[in-house]
Amino acid sequence: MMGCDGMTAHHDSIKRGVWETTAQSAPGMTRFETHLLPFFSLALLTTSALDSSVYTYRDIFTRGFRAPVHDHADQFPVQSPVKSGNGESVFNIPLDPSGLAKMFWSLDYVRNEVAIEVHAHLEPTQWMAVGFSDYGKLSHADLCVYWIDWKRKAHIQDAISDEGCQLMEDVHQDCKNFRAMKHGNLTKFMFVRNFDTCDNQDYMIEEGTTHIVYSIGDGPLFSINGVNISATDHNGMQRTQLLKNVNAYVPLPPSAWSFDVVADKVKVPNLETTYWCHVVELSTKLKQKHHVIQFEPVIQKGNEPLVHHMEIFHCVTDAEEKIPLYSGPCTAPNRPPATQVCKKVIAAWAMGATPFSYPPEAGLPIGGSDFNRFVMLEVHYNNPQMKDDWVDSSGVRVHVTDELRDHDAAVIELGLEYIDKMAIPPRQQAFTLSGYCITECTGISLPAEGIVIFGSQLHTHLAGVRVLTKHVRDGKELKELNRDNHYSTHFQEIRVLKERTILLPGDALITTCWYNTEDRPNITVGGFAISDEMCVNYVYYYPKSNLEVCKSSISDSSLMNYFQLMNELENQPTSPNLGITDNYKSIEWNPIRVRILDELYHQSSIYMQCNQSSGLRFPGDWSTMPLTRISHRLPHPGRDCP
Repeated sequence: MMGCDGMTAHHDSIKRGVWETTAQSAPGMTRFETHLLPFFSLALLTTSALDSSVYTYRDIFTRGFRAPVHDHADQFPVQSPVKSGNGESVFNIPLDPSGLAKMFWSLDYVRNEVAIEVHAHLEPTQWMAVGFSDYGKLSHADLCVYWIDWKRKAHIQDAISDEGCQLMEDVHQDCKNFRAMKHGNLTKFMFVRNFDTCDNQDYMIEEGTTHIVYSIGDGPLFSINGVNISATDHNGMQRTQLLKNVNAYVPLPPSAWSFDVVADKVKVPNLETTYWCHVVELSTKLKQKHHVIQFEPVIQKGNEPLVHHMEIFHCVTDAEEKIPLYSGPCTAPNRPPATQVCKKVIAAWAMGATPFSYPPEAGLPIGGSDFNRFVMLEVHYNNPQMKDDWVDSSGVRVHVTDELRDHDAAVIELGLEYIDKMAIPPRQQAFTLSGYCITECTGISLPAEGIVIFGSQLHTHLAGVRVLTKHVRDGKELKELNRDNHYSTHFQEIRVLKERTILLPGDALITTCWYNTEDRPNITVGGFAISDEMCVNYVYYYPKSNLEVCKSSISDSSLMNYFQLMNELENQPTSPNLGITDNYKSIEWNPIRVRILDELYHQSSIYMQCNQSSGLRFPGDWSTMPLTRISHRLPHPGRDCP
């Protein structure tokens, strides 16, 4: 165990037996009517047996249609959504590293509800809590608890955990429409929950990353009050985008063909975290230009809990340059330096993510006479049990077509430069840094009709906890481009936006990142190392323009003036003879000096990277540009609560 927020898990075998069903009264139903309701499984709606019927999950809750039963919790692949009889998407993720439990869910955006179903290998009287917390802690979590009383009756209750991870029944019960079914030690239970329950003790389910927490313990119980969810052998956390875009998938055309970039029987090290790099050369068919139109994961069966996220990077160099076919840890000292050019993202997937589809009118260019055909797969293996018997050949499948679409898609990097001019002081709970894509840059680089932004990948390193990109036109703040209030660097995916953004010449974008450095004794600077920080939003758009990088940092003159101020007024050993990082590190940080630095970043002029696809800056002096100011801000979104 690892304290209140520790997590361990193991796998129990499935025991066959007789299916049992239980149900609690749903709102508006009598006890008699509830007993007539058979169990409904979100996963079961995906089977061909229901293809001839059109049922939504609400139909099942309220009418009680019967679905055929399957007894394997791992029947459906982790990487893709499956469809109910009416085409409704059903998503799923493994909850624990060993396959002990799996969660399925479906979304109703009209009623702002999520239907959640959990499949878990439980002993007859074991209980299971599933819910949400800000960053995956078991303390201060909002949970729905399935439990068995001493009369062997099943219950589900809305509960919260306190600072010590002990459960307390919530006064407002918001885990609705409970159903449960048991077959030996395989239990399926489901419930419905509003995105916003209007209960201030409950977690508000928002766009972006959601941290799912769970705990499994022994029963029977007479009450859930006082049960410690951290004092169990099975507890933990999983990240996913719960409020997914249900309209993101685009069917593949007949002209599409695919290639797999997969690892080759990797013997995963017995470490909690491993980043594995694997370089491959793509098919000679890509000597002709194609469009990437979709990509999806290929997860080796049984390794779903192990493979956390993956990216494919293009090796950007001369077309004839040969890149060593390295396969090994990304941080190994023997990794060939030539592989460092493999940095341009082609595809990115994180656990729970669905296939990424380009819109029918656009595709990402790949191939051609000047295209280097080497790419590098990076796989993040999450092995908290530090097992030494994992062998993996997972990767990414990329779908392409030689029937080129109307528009070439492309990527623009927004945010901060990857340099040490921007820094986060130590022991900060929520220090912010902002990177600017200013009016002057978009004004000279974008076509008159603008561009259509349809996808976004947010990125920081370990200290990043929240990311937001604002859209500004003529001083007026428009709808946000993307936001993740519970961001984690361990869950990065390219997300198809639910609403596309039209970016016109003269518009500005402000990308802001929040950082937590409470556990760090000294300054954290910007840079490429995982211990450094970044603040980036890779936006996917069409039609392709000549703008590839639109990022900023504090101007050199403003930063030098700050270091001089620290020396003359605060008696800090900063000096013009020291480098930027050393100057930052020489400061003994206190609240006043932190506040001065924060004000400096929010008031000083900036140095712009307004870069073309060639890597060259657009003409002009970009060294002391004004910050983007917002004169009319968006009102804070209200809650639909009585």
